[in-house]
Amino acid sequence: MHQPYDAVLLAGGRAARLGGIDKTALRARGTTLLDHAVAAAASAVRVVVVGPRDADALPPRVVRAREDPPFAGPVAAIAAGLEAVSVHAPLTLVLACDLVHPEAATARLVEAAAARLIEAASATATDGLRDGVVAVDDDGRRQPLLALYRTAALRDAVESVRADAGTLAGTSMRRLLAPLDLVEVAVPSALCADVDDPDAAARLTDPA
Repeated sequence: MHQPYDAVLLAGGRAARLGGIDKTALRARGTTLLDHAVAAAASAVRVVVVGPRDADALPPRVVRAREDPPFAGPVAAIAAGLEAVSVHAPLTLVLACDLVHPEAATARLVEAAAARLIEAASATATDGLRDGVVAVDDDGRRQPLLALYRTAALRDAVESVRADAGTLAGTSMRRLLAPLDLVEVAVPSALCADVDDPDAAARLTDPA
């Protein structure tokens, strides 16, 4: 029982620890990290990539968006992704575009969400997920940019922050997700690995 989902892929970070490069253009196993992320969202109803530096590299079906202002952080990017489409699926996959194995990691989330729905078959469709499922690595750390959220709950959380703070720029994911009741899904740390510094780039991506 797979609930339809949209995907919001976050590609607009500054990559300051990597000298400001477009880290989504780095390659792992011969494919750019951006292409891996798009492939991970292949089953999504709609796919939005927020902040791509090379929009020409995206397939035609992908919607492009940009957070306002640019580099305003993941919460602003999620808001831009949600606002980029007028019709929404019940669930939204939020996925960072610097993951090295997003296909396998996303598959774990989708499978876990389906299992939750089967367990809760007597309830309404998304009740079994509460407000969504979020990956948790081997050390027990939540990965909020590797998660399937109930779209209505995520949109409400965005609007609540916007109303309270007057802006989404610089808002932490912890603040955004504080009101949400999320189901934690164990995902091996190897599948949660991202490229956020030179050491990770050297270990996880193909040689230049």
